[in-house]
Amino acid sequence: MATLKPKEFSRIRDLYTKKLLSAPEIAAVCKVSLDAVYYFMRANGIARRSWSDQNRVRFDKKPLSFRLKKRLSKSEIELKTIGTVLYWGEGYKADSANGIDFANSDPEMAVIFMRFLREICGVNNSRIKVFIYCYANQDIKRLTHFWRKKLKVPTSQFTKPYVRTDFRKGKENKMPYGLVHIRYNDKKLLFLVKQWIKEYKDTHCVGTQVVNEDAL
Repeated sequence: MATLKPKEFSRIRDLYTKKLLSAPEIAAVCKVSLDAVYYFMRANGIARRSWSDQNRVRFDKKPLSFRLKKRLSKSEIELKTIGTVLYWGEGYKADSANGIDFANSDPEMAVIFMRFLREICGVNNSRIKVFIYCYANQDIKRLTHFWRKKLKVPTSQFTKPYVRTDFRKGKENKMPYGLVHIRYNDKKLLFLVKQWIKEYKDTHCVGTQVVNEDAL
């Protein structure tokens, strides 16, 4: 590859600081060596992004796998609120999470959350995964058939179930259909839903006070 020409200096700066290209990407675009790009950055006091910053840039540039509905009707606003609050209570929200993971044993609740994902979030149906947690004396085929019809997700998108063997007889009656996880592997969607949760907290928890148990 050729060395870096003076007239390309401003272009290199813009590609790195404004377009947020990586050094290897800049080298490829400008058809110069990677060493030339790094030399230019050092000579002009352009600090290289940290590993975490570069990961953030890469994450931000990653295309969305879902398409949000922009204009919502009154009933859709209600569905968005319900879906968000359901995830607040029943969703996995840890920083280490890689996407949406909603768990519940109530079929109607799972159906409503699936509607939220499809109608409000505009998820890609082919990326939805379903995971069933059940007991050894329950028929996993019957449960899969039940949730497949309820959630309208093909069997091919069900992952290997977890079948629990250490249980007391009769306990499965508390979860006659097992427990289902609805999963969607897109961290950007998780960040968005968590932001909606925060907005509801900021709106509806203003002025609330923590009760001092010692005073009771």
